Amino acid sequence: ALRSALDNNQVDYFEAEGEAAFYGPKADFIARDVLGREWQLSTIQVDFIQPARLGLSYIGEDGQEHTPVVIHRAVTGTTERFMGVIIEHFDGAFPVWLAPVQVMIIPITDRQLPYASDLAAKLKEAGLRVEVDERSERMNAKIRDAQKQKIPYMLVIGDKEMEQDQVALRLRSGENPGPMSVYAFLEKAHQDIEAGV
Repeated sequence: ALRSALDNNQVDYFEAEGEAAFYGPKADFIARDVLGREWQLSTIQVDFIQPARLGLSYIGEDGQEHTPVVIHRAVTGTTERFMGVIIEHFDGAFPVWLAPVQVMIIPITDRQLPYASDLAAKLKEAGLRVEVDERSERMNAKIRDAQKQKIPYMLVIGDKEMEQDQVALRLRSGENPGPMSVYAFLEKAHQDIEAGV
């Protein structure tokens, strides 16, 4: 039945002798990480043994008692293994939609902190995960730290950006698209999230 289900759904598979669980056949789904290593993530297992051991039964259409077959399934295996594969696959540079911090606001001096805080509130209201780097470090150090954390967007705020109600966008790749309106940045961020970038 398991083989038929895989064939009917045109799933590419191979049979591994001796790999079945003690209670019946199983289909393991293998993912390959960025280093080419294979990891078993999802699984579907057909269990002919446990239902009888547990005394499970049902009355069939024929009016007779039957022992059911149980199907075990795990969509992602263990959460830890799944997260490990995700982290390694993206090398920590998660797509925008998955990044724990999507935007780091970097004020150049303490003068821009109130503007940065207001901006953070606007971006959070628009559904983004945002932090403000309030440390008394140099701007380049703040940018470098955000890049090391692989935060997708860095918004540098100086006097000019504050006066013109703009942000100077930098990407974690080092690309520097430059100044833009807050609205234009929000539009870009939401487009990237929708596109899965």
